[in-house]
Amino acid sequence: MAAGTARGVPGAVEAAAMAAGLPGTPGPGCGSPRPAAGPGERRREAGEAMSGGAGALPAVWGRGLHSTMLRGVARGARDTFTLLLARSQYCNPGLKVLSSRTEAPNRSFLTHSTYTADTKSREENKKTIESLYRLSVDVKKIRRLKEWVLLQEVAYVQEVAGILQEMGADEPAVANILERCPEAILRSPAEINAQRALWQLVCQNEKQLIKLIEQFPESFFTTGYHENQKANILFFQELGLKNNIITRFLTSAPNIFCSPVEKNKKVIETLQRNYLSLGGSDANMKVWILKLLSQNPFILLNTSTAIQENLEFLQKSDFSDQEVLQLLSKLKGFIFQLTPTTMQKSMLFSKNVFKCSDQELKELVLKCPALLYYSVPILEERLGGLLKEGISIAQIRETPMVLELTTQIVQYRIKKLSALGYNVKSGSLESLNGTKKDFEVNYGKIQSKKERPMFNPVAPLNTQD
Repeated sequence: MAAGTARGVPGAVEAAAMAAGLPGTPGPGCGSPRPAAGPGERRREAGEAMSGGAGALPAVWGRGLHSTMLRGVARGARDTFTLLLARSQYCNPGLKVLSSRTEAPNRSFLTHSTYTADTKSREENKKTIESLYRLSVDVKKIRRLKEWVLLQEVAYVQEVAGILQEMGADEPAVANILERCPEAILRSPAEINAQRALWQLVCQNEKQLIKLIEQFPESFFTTGYHENQKANILFFQELGLKNNIITRFLTSAPNIFCSPVEKNKKVIETLQRNYLSLGGSDANMKVWILKLLSQNPFILLNTSTAIQENLEFLQKSDFSDQEVLQLLSKLKGFIFQLTPTTMQKSMLFSKNVFKCSDQELKELVLKCPALLYYSVPILEERLGGLLKEGISIAQIRETPMVLELTTQIVQYRIKKLSALGYNVKSGSLESLNGTKKDFEVNYGKIQSKKERPMFNPVAPLNTQD
């Protein structure tokens, strides 16, 4: 995934779709997953490169950026769309292409979420409109964003509102939920109560449940796959995942619950088997698996065959078993979203850029796994941004982790350091590196060092002379 995010997904997804999702709002459910943020971005907060008064930069992909950067963004957005479409098709085989939107066999949320202008009725349902007005819902907002909901002949406005109020939602909360996810009124009371029972398996009480619904209404109002959802919730509990982690999965990665539990079990078994074959211990295996899942639940969207192929590629690339385990831990499982072909292309690009041997390349990848994870267009764009600032290839090779930063963050940090008289062209890139918190600490040290007087007039004198 490309680009820095406020919350993964490096995420081309929250930068491109949500912005590559892609930082804050959840995916709408089984039909449209939200990929997790990428490993190198380290969840930098939004606005690091956009705030700071005089040091503020223009919006992401603003004018004046190099054409190479734009090509990288275009390709990243295209890849993101392809990933989202592929996953949605996996989780909902009936959701193929736009032309088949009305082919779904049942009246599920997924059916309505793909509804187009080809509706049976071209007039709004007056009863639905009146019921929404009585609940103080902003009908104009729904009409502007999802008018097709108002065209349906059957809706359950009062019933849905009643269930939400029964769970503890007040009138403003109900209105907010229905404005954000108007498809909810197309759910029957039986469907909503079935989903309610599922989520209660991991929620402490209905107060917590309604709070989650208010925050993530689209994730809750995903219908279908109830048996799969329940089986997967029970499986995750048996695996040892805490309920608060499972609720996070339900809200941010609901699509992983769509798969048959047998498929998810097979993926977990593949990870466990490979962990042991790579030298991991039985004592640490459970902790390793749970940590990997907590960091990136989207691992479960992969097939066991794809996981096996990626691990075999790393081994054929002369990484030792211990080094493969190290890469898996550093990349938090994102390596399984790649293919041997994309990894090979990224490694070849880095080898040509840094003009290094196979052994030196391997050391660079272990030092900076982003060289393995990011695609060639993204690496090309970030490398070009650094060179444009006057930074040399030798400096980048010495501190390759700087490639984990987006071009905008690099420009912002260089501008701040330059204001203190620090020259990154001749100094170490370590001052640029790290999370936002790391950078602020380094910046503070440089600032205090510059302001510190050469001679302290109140310091005691040495009178022994």
